[in-house]
Amino acid sequence: MADNKFAAYICSGCGIGDTLNVGAMEKIATKEGKMALVKSHAFLCNTEGVQMIRDDIANEGVTHVCIAACSRRAKTEAFNFPGIAMSRANLREGVIWVVAEGAAHDEVRQEMAEDYVRMGCAEVKKMIVPGGNVKESSSKRILVVGGGISGMTAALAAADAGYEVVIVEKAGQLGGFAKNLVKRVPFSGPYSEPQATGVEEMAAKISANPLVKVHLNSTVAETAGAPGRFKIKIAQLSDQVGGALAEELVGAIVQATGFTPYDVTKLTELGGGQANVVDQAGLEALAKSANGGAILRADGKEVKSVVFVQCAGQRGSGGNGSGQHLEYCSGHCCATSIKQAMYFKDANPEVDTVVMYSDLRVPGMGEDFYRSAQTKGVIFTKGKVNKVAGGGSCKVDFRDLILDEDTSVDADLVVLATGQVPNAGVNLDDWTAVVTLADGGDEAAKAKTVEMKRGSVLNLEYRQGPDMPQFKYGFADSHFICFPYETRRTGIYAAGPTRRPMDMLQAQEDATGAALKAIQAVENAEKGRAAHPRAWDLSFPKVRLEGCTQCKRCTVECPFGAIDEDEKRFPLFNEERCRRCGTCMGACPVRVISFENYSVDTVGSQVKAVNVPDQFEEKPRILLLACENDAYPALDMAGLQRLTYSAYVRAIPVRCLGSVNTIWITDALSAGYDGVMMMGCKKGDDYQCHFVKGSELASYRMSKIGDTLKQMGVEAERVITHEVAITDHERVAKLINDYAAQIQEIGLSPMKF
Repeated sequence: MADNKFAAYICSGCGIGDTLNVGAMEKIATKEGKMALVKSHAFLCNTEGVQMIRDDIANEGVTHVCIAACSRRAKTEAFNFPGIAMSRANLREGVIWVVAEGAAHDEVRQEMAEDYVRMGCAEVKKMIVPGGNVKESSSKRILVVGGGISGMTAALAAADAGYEVVIVEKAGQLGGFAKNLVKRVPFSGPYSEPQATGVEEMAAKISANPLVKVHLNSTVAETAGAPGRFKIKIAQLSDQVGGALAEELVGAIVQATGFTPYDVTKLTELGGGQANVVDQAGLEALAKSANGGAILRADGKEVKSVVFVQCAGQRGSGGNGSGQHLEYCSGHCCATSIKQAMYFKDANPEVDTVVMYSDLRVPGMGEDFYRSAQTKGVIFTKGKVNKVAGGGSCKVDFRDLILDEDTSVDADLVVLATGQVPNAGVNLDDWTAVVTLADGGDEAAKAKTVEMKRGSVLNLEYRQGPDMPQFKYGFADSHFICFPYETRRTGIYAAGPTRRPMDMLQAQEDATGAALKAIQAVENAEKGRAAHPRAWDLSFPKVRLEGCTQCKRCTVECPFGAIDEDEKRFPLFNEERCRRCGTCMGACPVRVISFENYSVDTVGSQVKAVNVPDQFEEKPRILLLACENDAYPALDMAGLQRLTYSAYVRAIPVRCLGSVNTIWITDALSAGYDGVMMMGCKKGDDYQCHFVKGSELASYRMSKIGDTLKQMGVEAERVITHEVAITDHERVAKLINDYAAQIQEIGLSPMKF
């Protein structure tokens, strides 16, 4: 601390100087903030203002800077001082733009601004400049698991960018599901005819590319390590158990293991398993055998009439409304049926071809493709299929939804548009349940873990299990809203139908995006930075082991598997896996986990720095802990829209609600705050939390705080949590005002008296 020099810079531009008493804030920074150097400037973000700060850093030895101006989300390029610890006091969006204008509000507005200056000074005094987590060596190679369209696309995208790639493919050749297709749905103009898959050309490109190494007939036997240093053991499939092992060191992983068609034999109500009732994959096999000629059934009879049944066992229909199969739409099936109907029409225009649907979904330029099929004579019928009978002469009973009557149609062949089932590996919920039983001595469960391991895709050496977490339908858990491809295993990215249902064009776009994210991961790992969403962050968690009680809350609650245990059962941090969310910091009951630039002290000092009025002033103080990813931007947008809210609020951005330690809340209430609001992202199956589980964990912790509040003699209503989206700028202003009114109704905190 002796070598540190603290400085505060206050901007009077953007109306700040016209609305607030800048001189008074300078005195606050000097006397209460104890800043060694305090200056104000008419426009701090302009060239002159920024140069003033740089000169002080160079000439005055300033190491820690508090900038009191606009939001920390604004002017980030201007206020960029490498190697300097910096805090931001939000006077523009957080004060003058949200407090009503006029002399009647001058006092509370000034008090609000002065508190933010106090908070900014207090925060920067507890900060240390992160040094990063640079390792001696870091691999930039990228592993792609799966050699289908998605995997080959990802590999070529990474190789084209100059990165070495390793492909592991279970089959004896590249191509995946697509190699069995005759043609694909059109992906370029004029969008009227099926087009070549391009699988052979892609495989040839990969074979000729010196940056790509391919392991065929192989699976991943073990994945250990972290971004920049994943150690991969690759087993070559053979008749011998285990097979030969090869080892590869990679920096990031793209899982592009594709899908398996839903088992058609399970669709008994739709004739699944009966003769001449096939799924779309089965029809591709028949069309390939025909080689452009007339398509024949398995018994050798030429198909003269065919019915395509859409949503077969999908969208909760079960074909008979039972909802017993797939609840989701697989996205590609409608366009695939149109393509396959054209197989028949192109070979013989006289073939009677019917596509039976409840809803026809053809995204992109699919409308042109649909019109082209109509021109060729493909009949589209809106109907709900009740029963399919297979055999020598097939029959489809259905409800005509246009005529609103029951009818039937005969056909030589029935094609069921079954759905995509992701090849995503072991379901971790099932894994955890089985491991718990096995740990209890259950021999059957022990055997089950071995069996489940065989079904794993990545065989991760993570305490949380061998594969990535999954959604309820088995797709790899990626962040749909904010970060597609990114999973809860840092440096491992899901692409293609293993992530969500999609067609080939979408899979290729998906794979390209995943490859780019993998490249970002290896570059960040080399520099010791976080991968995402705090991709610039050089900090990582540190633990004071002498104070650790070995409660394991940090290891259990980390959403990203970044914390293991050493031989003494103390937490062992894997910095490259860490997303810097601070969930471990919020979980720790003894507060021994922190980051250099974000800790219990950096936030706690801000809480304590606020000037809390006593009971005689009758001015409430409300602490607002706002998620920096959604809630705090929404507050900024409220300011931008000039939406006014209570000047009694003091907002502190937090990395994630999961990082909120209950000590901040108890300290605030003990200090006389009248209420504590928390605003975080939406949780649940359709979560929007940037750190996946942070908001959910915070909600769970807050549900347990009631006893603490009761012991303090404080009403439970004084601590509330809200889920907000980044677009909720009008709503956040209303939530604050409603809560301020509620606090007025409850009365001032009993801790003031």
